[in-house]
Amino acid sequence: MRAVPGLPRWLGLAGLLPQIGMVAALFAGPPEWHEPAALLAYLYAGLIFAFLGGTWWGIAACAPAAHRRRTHGWVWVAGVLPSLIAFAGLAPPLLGALPLEPSLVALGGGLLISPALDARLGALAPRWWMALRLPLSLGLGTLTIAAALA
Repeated sequence: MRAVPGLPRWLGLAGLLPQIGMVAALFAGPPEWHEPAALLAYLYAGLIFAFLGGTWWGIAACAPAAHRRRTHGWVWVAGVLPSLIAFAGLAPPLLGALPLEPSLVALGGGLLISPALDARLGALAPRWWMALRLPLSLGLGTLTIAAALA
């Protein structure tokens, strides 16, 4: 993380705090906190996953035209998938078809594998991108799965 500029590093790490709070509430809070904390954990992870998709979309939009046409069209698709995945995971629990825990695990898994897409960005992303993305994705993905297990 030392290679990451200060502001993105500190803001990125601060972005883990809401999920840490939800996991703490799930494990240590009173029983009446469980359902709202689990839902907030899902909503927060889903927002961040959608935000990540937006960054991929932005990276695709900023790529030189030759790259956009030849080699990086997949980034546009990848940019849309996180918000669709987050929505699809939330719909069944809200409609009463499934409990929230499987959706938390699926969303956490998506976050854990997202650095594989980041790594494919190559020269389109800043040099320090993976140094930021890896710990944040592993942190939020792990915390989201921990929320499911609480």
